[in-house]
Amino acid sequence: MAVAVAAAALAGVLVITDDGKDSGAGSAADAVQGPSGPAGSGGPDGSGGPDGSGGPDGSGGSQKLVAPAHSSGPDGTTVVIGEAGAGHTLDLYEDLRCPPCAAFEQGVGPAIAEDIEDGTYKVSFHFAAILDKNLGGSGSTNALSALGAALDVSTDAFLDYKAALMSAKHHPQESEDSFSDDDYLLTVSQEVHALRTNASFRAAVREGTYDPWAKKAVAAFDASGVSGTPTVELDGSPLRGSGGSFPVTAAEFREAVNQRIKDD
Repeated sequence: MAVAVAAAALAGVLVITDDGKDSGAGSAADAVQGPSGPAGSGGPDGSGGPDGSGGPDGSGGSQKLVAPAHSSGPDGTTVVIGEAGAGHTLDLYEDLRCPPCAAFEQGVGPAIAEDIEDGTYKVSFHFAAILDKNLGGSGSTNALSALGAALDVSTDAFLDYKAALMSAKHHPQESEDSFSDDDYLLTVSQEVHALRTNASFRAAVREGTYDPWAKKAVAAFDASGVSGTPTVELDGSPLRGSGGSFPVTAAEFREAVNQRIKDD
């Protein structure tokens, strides 16, 4: 089983990246269906916090929503990275706990980072918690909260931390909910120079500062109409690899992007 693909617009103005910058069950060609319940219903199971306990601390969901820096849109759930003048938009729909999403990040992520730098397109990231809902647990949402803390540091920290979370070294198997453990998320953050000794980032992860934001981002995915992850779209149309699903290699991805831009 698999799951959704994923950064910064500030007050409607896109921000350029600023400080440099394995899966288990399921194959990279799998597609996981999204939730059947109502969107925006609170936590992954509609009960409040990321772990279904109410608020992040189990107290009833009263924690204030704080949007990370470098985000925009309703509740700060719009995460776009790239040049404002880029003529194309790549939409990535991902679930951070999803093995095929990790495979996509490992195979295509570096090419996307290069294209952002080159101004080929800007990237809009969308995050789901399908595995939390289908398998139980809170890893998808908890990892997204930590990724929000990285986004608050910088867009480059966001991209680097996302890559580390989705790496073959750190990404858990589908049946494991490792991302529900803040200690694990902080261990992974040691791969990112900007986060290694960042006290504010560590405190935000520990305190669940961006838990309400993560829930809002998941609700936005649920309302998007996209049912599986990873989903990759360029200017609103899906990009396909040779297998008919999402591209799994940088070469496939670049070919699909170049053909789409050429056709335009």
